[in-house]
Amino acid sequence: MQVTETKAEGLKREIEIVVPASDLEARLQTRLYEAKDRVQLKGFRPGKVPVGHLRKMYGKSLMAEIVNEILTETPRNVIAERNERSAMQPEIGMSEDEGEAEKVLSGGADFKFTLSYETLPSFEIKGTDGIKIERPIVEVADEEIDEQVKRIAENARTYAAKNGAAAEGDRVTMDFVGKVDGEPFEGGAATDSNLVIGSKQFIPGFEDQLVGVKAGDQKTVELTFPEDYGAAHLAGKAATFDVTIKEVAAPEETAIDDEFATKLGVESLDRLKTVVREQIESQYGQATRQKVKRQLLDALDEAYDFDLPEKLVEAEFTNIWNQVQSELTNSGKSFEDEDTTEEKARAEYRRLAERRVRLGLVLSEIGENAGVQITDEELQRAMFEQLRRYPGQEKEVYEYFQKNPDAVASLRAPLYEEKVVDHLLSEVDVTDKTVSKEELMAEDEDDKDAALAS
Repeated sequence: MQVTETKAEGLKREIEIVVPASDLEARLQTRLYEAKDRVQLKGFRPGKVPVGHLRKMYGKSLMAEIVNEILTETPRNVIAERNERSAMQPEIGMSEDEGEAEKVLSGGADFKFTLSYETLPSFEIKGTDGIKIERPIVEVADEEIDEQVKRIAENARTYAAKNGAAAEGDRVTMDFVGKVDGEPFEGGAATDSNLVIGSKQFIPGFEDQLVGVKAGDQKTVELTFPEDYGAAHLAGKAATFDVTIKEVAAPEETAIDDEFATKLGVESLDRLKTVVREQIESQYGQATRQKVKRQLLDALDEAYDFDLPEKLVEAEFTNIWNQVQSELTNSGKSFEDEDTTEEKARAEYRRLAERRVRLGLVLSEIGENAGVQITDEELQRAMFEQLRRYPGQEKEVYEYFQKNPDAVASLRAPLYEEKVVDHLLSEVDVTDKTVSKEELMAEDEDDKDAALAS
């Protein structure tokens, strides 16, 4: 086999490979002799079929198998022998001349093809001495716990039917049919729907018009959908709702005590408050983690600058861009609505794609040097987390992961990233800073595009 490098520009490589016809012939002869003892043909005793006859009958199909094996094995072997790592699956180029292919399969010509790929860049891992991280911490006040418990009580409160008119805070049970231009629209009708007046669960203006209704009333509610309404075909449209009131119920007083807690499945009010505190601390902890991780990734992004494989960046950009376009389509918005242009958006998201690829390579290299690994137990837990998200479909989801290595890799990647981040945080200078809840939960201008490496 002759291997010749025909291009080496930056990270781009092109390799020409020639497998001599004599090598193909030798492999074919081996394959024919192996088949000789297995093949049973009418008119021949077992193991007595002439090799020439086998070649006449199966030569081309066996040669096609050999060619496919070469195309499968060679790229990996050649790249490994060159001590290179391909960023993506190499592209294989072959002659489109059918006559040339026929000669190869007939054993009359060398098999020539090319490998085109981009190598992963080489870069030196830098120290973390200069990285300083400020970890925002929120102290959960007792008042916040009490407010959350109160909201739980309000959501769990009971209602009793009343004969009078509906007021703010009352619950109405109703049937309704929504119409635009006199025609019912999809998703605009419901039966026995419960609505607490003042809860702001419905479109602005809907609940206000129910104040004063009584059981048995029929009312037409008139309003206009907000311009930024999620369903683009309804945004800004005038609509009417034919409403039939079935019941008006007033809220009953809910005592926040041990009895209330036991109704929720908790042994006491103190235990309920403990559970609420743990939930709030967990929520703040996740927000803290994201802020800290963002600072770390920003520092790494600033510290490293090297050439990136174009195809890897293009693949990441395509994923991001498809998601952006999907969100715009679902919201019915345009780039102009987002105060930008498609050209500017493309440039912004391409920079994001480059950042993600760069950080992915940096974290991967750091993790490899540090010996970071994902255990089978960790991967198994991640898989079971996915199974819990699809109740009733656990078997199908499990089989999907069993049959798709890429799906398993999609579970491994974020686990690996988080462990590398933990490793780095153990090395860098991290200082805690107490902040307000509002400061912690405030979304940075570009947080939704936070450049995670995954």
